[in-house]
Amino acid sequence: MRLSALRALPSLCLGLVLCCGSFTGAQAQAQRVVPESKAQVQLSFAQVVKQTAGSVVNVYATRSERRQNAAMEEYFRRFFGDNAPGVPRGRGQSSLGSGVIVDSSGLVITNNHVIENMNEVKVALADRREFEAEIVLRDPRTDIAVLKLKNATNLQAVELGDSEALQVGDIVLAIGNPFGVGQTVTQGIVSALARTQVGISDYQFFVQTDAAINPGNSGGALIDMNGRVVGINTAIYSRSGGSIGIGFAVPSSMVRVVLNSAKGGARNVVRPWLGARLQPVDGDIASGLGLERPTGVLVTSVYEKGPAAEAGLKRGDAILAVDGQPIDNPDSFGYRFTLKGTQGQVPITILRGGKQSAIQVKLMPPPETPAREPVKGRARTPFAGATLVNMSPAVADELQVEVGDDGVVVSELEERSVAASLGFEKGDQIVAINGERLSTTKDADRLIDRRTGGYWEITVNRGGRVFTTVLGR
Repeated sequence: MRLSALRALPSLCLGLVLCCGSFTGAQAQAQRVVPESKAQVQLSFAQVVKQTAGSVVNVYATRSERRQNAAMEEYFRRFFGDNAPGVPRGRGQSSLGSGVIVDSSGLVITNNHVIENMNEVKVALADRREFEAEIVLRDPRTDIAVLKLKNATNLQAVELGDSEALQVGDIVLAIGNPFGVGQTVTQGIVSALARTQVGISDYQFFVQTDAAINPGNSGGALIDMNGRVVGINTAIYSRSGGSIGIGFAVPSSMVRVVLNSAKGGARNVVRPWLGARLQPVDGDIASGLGLERPTGVLVTSVYEKGPAAEAGLKRGDAILAVDGQPIDNPDSFGYRFTLKGTQGQVPITILRGGKQSAIQVKLMPPPETPAREPVKGRARTPFAGATLVNMSPAVADELQVEVGDDGVVVSELEERSVAASLGFEKGDQIVAINGERLSTTKDADRLIDRRTGGYWEITVNRGGRVFTTVLGR
C-alpha cells in the first residue's frame, strides 16, 4: 500500500504544479487556463444523450421450432395444454441487439445479423414500451436490416447524419444495450475512416471508433456531437469477446441507401452495375502502371453489354477515383459506386497508358436478362429442395457470383432438404447433368425429369472451381 501511494505521488505533485503553479512565469500561464465559468468546468454530453437516447431501442429476435408430436405428446397436450410437462417446448434460438428509430412512422435500423434466420422480432423502447416488429428489408451485404414497428405511436426518431463529413479525431457516442444490461452510453473518438478488409460484410467500408462497443451493441447508434447518427455499430475486434477499443460501424451514408430502398417499397437493395471485374493493385502492378504507390483497382475483364463497356472501359485500365473520391481497393470502389444510385451518370477517373482521363459511366441496375424462369427440384432427385434459375447480371449480383456464359444457378435452398444435405450451396452454377451441358432452366427441367433414380453425374462451378460429383441412389 505504501509503495502504491509513493508511486502515485509524482502524478499528484505534477497535477498540483499544473493547477496551482510554483513559479512566477508558470503562474501567469496557469491564470490564462483557469476556467471562467461552470460550463467550462463541467464538460458533459448530457444534452446530446437526451436528444438521441430515446431513439435507440432494444431488439429481441427469436426463432422457435416445434418438434413433431408423438402420440404421448398429444395425450399430454389434450389434457393439460401446451404447458404440460410431457409437451416439448420446441427448440429455439434467440438474439439480442440494438436498433435505432430513424422515422417517426416506426422504421427501425438494426444489423441483419441480429435478426438473421429469426421469425419473431420484438422491440423495447427506452420508455419500456414494447412492440412487435415486421422485417421490411434485409441486406446481408451491408449487414443492415430495416424493421417496422406495429401500432406504435409517439416515437422519437433521430436524424441520419453525414458520415462523409466525419474526420479522424471527432468525438462520438455509442448507444446500445451491451450484454442485455440496459441502455448504455459510451464515448470515444473516430479512430479511422474507410476501414476495409475487416471481414464483416461484402461492403467493407467502416467507421472505426474506440468508444466501448460490446455484444448487444450491434445495431445501435454511433452519434456525433450534433446529435445525428453517423454509423450503425456492427462489430468489434476482440480476442476475449469484450471491447478493447476497436469497434466498427456501418457509415450512415450506406445506411441511407438501404433505408431509402425500404421506404420505396423494395424488398432488396438495388445497386448500380458496372459490368466489369476488378482486383486490387499491389506493389508490382502499381510499378507496372507507373504509379508511385499501390492505389486504385485494376480492371481484369469487361462484360461486353454492360455500362463499363459502353463507357469505353478496357481490360488493364486502372480506376483511381469515383466522382473525385480516391479508390484504394475493390471494397472502397463498391462503396463509392453504390452511393451514386441507379440513375444518371458518374465520372470515373482511369489510368491508361500512363495517362489519366475521366469517363462517364451510366448508372443502372443489373439487367435480369434472360428471365429467371425458376425450376424447383423434384422429389427423389438430388435437387429436391433447390430452386434453379437462369444466369443473368441481376442474379449474379444478387448471389455474388461471376456472370457465366452458360449453366443455371441455385438461387434458393431449403434447410434440411436433400439438396442441402448433399452439399449444394446457394450460388452454385450447375454446368452439366449426366454429361449434357445446361444453357437454361428448361434444359435442367428436361434432364431432371428424364432421370428420377439411379446414378447422377453433376458438374458444378463454385466460385470459379469446376468439379464433377457422382451420386447414387
